[in-house]
Amino acid sequence: MSSETDKHLALQDPPASLPPAESDESESEKQTAGQPAVPPPPPNGGLTAWLQVAGAFFLFFNSWGIVNTFGVFQSYYEETLLPGYSASTISWIGTIQGFLLFIVGVVVGPIFDKGYLKTLIAIGSFLVVFGLMMTSLSTKYYQVFLAHGVAVGAGCAFLFLPSVAIVATYFTSRRAVATGITASGGSIGSVIFPSVFHKLIGPLGFGWTTRVIAFIALGGLLFSLAVMKMRLPPPKQARRLIDPSAFKESPFIVLSLALFFAFIGLYFPFFYLPTFFTSYLHSNENIAFYSIAILNAASVFGRITPGLLADRIGSLNTIIPISLIATILAFAWIGIRNEAGTIVFAIIYGYASGAIVSLPPTIIAKITADMSIVGTRMGMCFTFAGLGLLIGNPIAGALLDLENAVFWKAQLFSAMTVITGAALFIVLRFIKWKHGEGWKI
Repeated sequence: MSSETDKHLALQDPPASLPPAESDESESEKQTAGQPAVPPPPPNGGLTAWLQVAGAFFLFFNSWGIVNTFGVFQSYYEETLLPGYSASTISWIGTIQGFLLFIVGVVVGPIFDKGYLKTLIAIGSFLVVFGLMMTSLSTKYYQVFLAHGVAVGAGCAFLFLPSVAIVATYFTSRRAVATGITASGGSIGSVIFPSVFHKLIGPLGFGWTTRVIAFIALGGLLFSLAVMKMRLPPPKQARRLIDPSAFKESPFIVLSLALFFAFIGLYFPFFYLPTFFTSYLHSNENIAFYSIAILNAASVFGRITPGLLADRIGSLNTIIPISLIATILAFAWIGIRNEAGTIVFAIIYGYASGAIVSLPPTIIAKITADMSIVGTRMGMCFTFAGLGLLIGNPIAGALLDLENAVFWKAQLFSAMTVITGAALFIVLRFIKWKHGEGWKI
């Protein structure tokens, strides 16, 4: 994306008066009442900017890292804690988690834009840790649903949107790389948490294993709370929960639909790959557990290296070929019949899915002219992704026949929705080309 264009947009942000006394601390608060608060251009580096990336990394680590770990919990719930419930019913716990992570962003975005960054982190940290602690005590489905699904999911929402929105305000020329490093926290978390679960579930049991995960999350979130701060002053006037003008812009509408369809099918392997290993391939439990770690380890590179390319050729130009790769792999998975092929699938698909998760925030920032409402726009756009995630895995789960090891119907459903998302990314690129915005988008 163009550094000069982004700097020009940053300089055109409207002057803002001093924020209210109750807002979280930001650089704008240091200005006197008689001075206009015209924010300087994004620093694109420096200690403060990179500390925001580090803090946002741990927000991702303890939001997406926990959501992406649900595959190992799904297997445990199916086999031990909730054996009387179907895979589709249990998957609702994980999908409500992901749905809330996105949908609550509609409320979180305007709160972020008003400057309440630390308040959001504090609320999110409490809900995630509290939800995990309550999960460790749960024995019934409704208890697990409320604690692991609702409380943890809502907490993750308060952490996720600030983690991507704050980085967008500190970087322009290196925004995709900074966002990719931030997003890699989700993948690294979802490598570490399944490993912790697998190693401790035997000696400690489910309760203390879940509590250990909660304490790990608490440590990282306290670091984020300590180092993160707003750069831009809040706007003079309160923002609405939604920005109605966004729905008059075809690029925003097409991007939202692309994320909706992509996320319907994108996370099917993250929920059901362990079950595929045990039910379809009849593999041992060790390989099934670590398949999620393999998937997410590959996703680490998928969240960072595409960012390097995106800073050169544009985020939208990068996500299109990667989403097509994910589509090819989703269809190819239908024909895989052995462990080696499935592991190769997990590695390459994990890489591609990581890019699809990490690049949209920079695309949203690129098509948003006024950076003071980028939090609101991200919350609106992620709502569509959340709706896709909400319905995708339960539908796929209903298409599974675990007794007869029939996976192809769910795999085909997942592949068809991912290819629809990829097609819409291409449509968005064509729209931007028609608007004469150049090749680097």
